[in-house]
Amino acid sequence: MKKLINIYSLILMALVLVTGCQMDEPELDDLIASSELKYSVTQNPDDPNMVILESLTPGVIPQWSHPMGRSTKVKDTVRLAFSGTYKFVYNASASGGFIQGDTTTLEITTTNLTYIEDPLWNTLTGGQNNSKTWLLDLNADGVSKYWLGPMYFSGDVWRWDNTCSEEGDKCWIWEADWPSNNWIAAANDYGTMTFSLEGGAYINVDHMNSPGRGEESGTFFLDADAKTISMTDAAPLMNDWVDGANIADWSMGYLISLTDDAMQIGYKDKGKEEFIIFNYISKEYSDNWVPEEEGDPEPPYDGDANGDLTTNTSTSKTWEIDLDYPYNWHDLGGTALNEVATLGTDSAGFAFTTWVPPYDAGIFSSLSMKLTKTGDAEGEYVIETNDGVYEGTYLVNEQNEIDFGQPITFFSGVGGWLNFGTTDANSLRILMAEETAGSVTGIWLGQKAVDKDEYLSVHLKATGGGSGGSDPEDALKSILVGSSWKLDSERTYDVPTDWGAEQGPIIFSDFATWAWNPLPGEHYAAGEADVDYGQMTFMENGTIEIVQRKRVYTYEEGGETLVRNGMPVDGDVLASNEEVTLTGIWALDIDENKLRISVPMLHPWTCDFAVAEWGDLTIHRVEEDVIVLKVLRDAELSGEDEFLMAYVFVPDNG
Repeated sequence: MKKLINIYSLILMALVLVTGCQMDEPELDDLIASSELKYSVTQNPDDPNMVILESLTPGVIPQWSHPMGRSTKVKDTVRLAFSGTYKFVYNASASGGFIQGDTTTLEITTTNLTYIEDPLWNTLTGGQNNSKTWLLDLNADGVSKYWLGPMYFSGDVWRWDNTCSEEGDKCWIWEADWPSNNWIAAANDYGTMTFSLEGGAYINVDHMNSPGRGEESGTFFLDADAKTISMTDAAPLMNDWVDGANIADWSMGYLISLTDDAMQIGYKDKGKEEFIIFNYISKEYSDNWVPEEEGDPEPPYDGDANGDLTTNTSTSKTWEIDLDYPYNWHDLGGTALNEVATLGTDSAGFAFTTWVPPYDAGIFSSLSMKLTKTGDAEGEYVIETNDGVYEGTYLVNEQNEIDFGQPITFFSGVGGWLNFGTTDANSLRILMAEETAGSVTGIWLGQKAVDKDEYLSVHLKATGGGSGGSDPEDALKSILVGSSWKLDSERTYDVPTDWGAEQGPIIFSDFATWAWNPLPGEHYAAGEADVDYGQMTFMENGTIEIVQRKRVYTYEEGGETLVRNGMPVDGDVLASNEEVTLTGIWALDIDENKLRISVPMLHPWTCDFAVAEWGDLTIHRVEEDVIVLKVLRDAELSGEDEFLMAYVFVPDNG
């Protein structure tokens, strides 16, 4: 029992010692008394409008508040162009907390207009003794008059004249259009923002749709050299959701652009490396704005008319009327004016939902139009009709109108009254096009009515090219087996579009609004620079042979040798540079616009980890000089969004 007591005694002593040795709770430094704050606010004797602020208190962070804004500089200079009574407040922050200081009042009796002689001051305010009012560029009718919308978004390095203060991932801008992105701001009258140089640099903002804010008045300062603008006691005109939650500090804005009519100011989005850019217009511009007159709507077709009319496997293409759906009437925008109920080959015959139009299979099937391309916008034609043959040359203009050079009647008297032919200008217009496996296989040709805003349009289907192919599938097969194919790493194929370009070896695009074509070495899907990845050959018998260069890189990590996914980095080892030959089968699935192959498609090996189904290929384009195939990037494998990547192949003539 005595031994147990001794043990417990030792434990108790240890606890006492430990408790006695615990560190005291940390204590904050004593708060400095406001009477101990030392600072100076002095006027430059040579220029009384220049006020020099200096913090003389050691170990604190100054918190200046002055007529031109706020500052934490130990020594700062404020330039006041106008005479007046001005207040300067000096506070400080130290480890003990915030110390409220004193206010110094200066009576400035002179002016120095050299401070506001930069043209930007005049542009912003209207000039000395004037004021200028600005509006957020979105009104209650949902109209943005100058910009695409009231707000843009960018990286926080975006600066004056749409340049970046540094390069890198933050150097970007998204010019959000309204109403496509109407979540950024509701259609409202957001009020006015007036900059004035009437006796001082004053700002008045009448917030009409900013919760918690009404009319605010304060001062502002424009730093014309740094292209910044600061406001005191007022926040700029804004939408209804950014205040506080997204932008906490309105005291500093970055001027992105400023003209007589329009202005952009960027503010830091709280917690993000981003700017929210507010787009303004002057009230004068808004009051005098006249909407652009909208012209007649245009049909949706915007392709390469002469190429689509003629190119399949040669420079010729033959067109015949679609007996299922031979014609309709369309408005100027290409919308069908009659809904089809039954087709020509149905037992009920060709009919619209509200009436039955005339139909004559014999007359329709007798029509054929063979077009042969002889130049960029010209060619030759042979048109056979029920009543005779027309031959001649044609021209295609920028409106996709085909000028046949003579009057042509395609058919007449169908049902006793239906006629179709060229207009008085000897022309017809391509309204729409239909694609199969990347090749245009159907078109609507419209005859513009003389007395109505509409077209009578015939529906033509391609029946083959100069090689005698009987249908689009035969034409595509002919192209695929016509040569071996390689990745277009040298960008020999380059087709400009109004949304970007189609270039090899890889296209990231929605093929409607944007495109990015990284060069080899810029992205793993484009492969390495100066590497030949092999050849892909389609055989007539339905087999395929792919000679694939397999470049595998490894690296050391944690004592293990691992395979690199994607582009190699410095220090990686090229563990394999062999060529492997893959053989399999291929087939076209025209209905699904697919090319099915049983082995992986020819591709840069750096992309191998990102795609699960190399044999499931969507056809974008198949022509004599190019094949563009899309393959799905797998989100889980790649760590990026699921996306169709388009690979560009050209004939391997080597």
